[in-house]
Amino acid sequence: MIPSSKQKLYYAVITLASLVGFVASFLQMLEKLTLMKNVDAVLVCNLNSVFSCTNILNAPQSSVFGFPNSLLCIIFFGFTLTAGLIGWTGGVITAKMRLVFQAMAVFFLGFGLWYFWESIFNVGSLCIYCLFCYLGVLFINGAFHRLNYPDYTHNPAIQKLLEQIKTKGIDIFILSLIGLVIILEAIIKFL
Repeated sequence: MIPSSKQKLYYAVITLASLVGFVASFLQMLEKLTLMKNVDAVLVCNLNSVFSCTNILNAPQSSVFGFPNSLLCIIFFGFTLTAGLIGWTGGVITAKMRLVFQAMAVFFLGFGLWYFWESIFNVGSLCIYCLFCYLGVLFINGAFHRLNYPDYTHNPAIQKLLEQIKTKGIDIFILSLIGLVIILEAIIKFL
């Protein structure tokens, strides 16, 4: 089934959010490579003591799986950028594949929350590129949820509830609340 104009709008959001996240991840990867070549390098993204990529990139949390997290983000945003472009240009992505993309996005939503907690309270700094990546993750989650909620279940009562959540904007409110929690955490820690 060819995507409707509303679905194309969600795919456009996925495409643009993925592009922002991809560029931010790529720039962060370049900064990590610079630091690996010269530990005393002054990075472009070091704005002050709070926004310090050097502190973040030197922390063990920035390489949780043994390689830089930014590499994982480049791969994720590359996948979602591809999916967004396919849907935005009228291509068809099966419901199961959209659910796989959403599962990846939900993983990154949780991973990002953990990462920001670690960055704020254990490392004591923030990475400006990470903020743009996570903004992309929030938008991608919202758009995939709106595309996928009809495929979550065939139970009419649950489907009606999901429709009301979408209609009232509760899903967008929850994602906005997640972003607000991160902002409040940073304000509490750094002010």
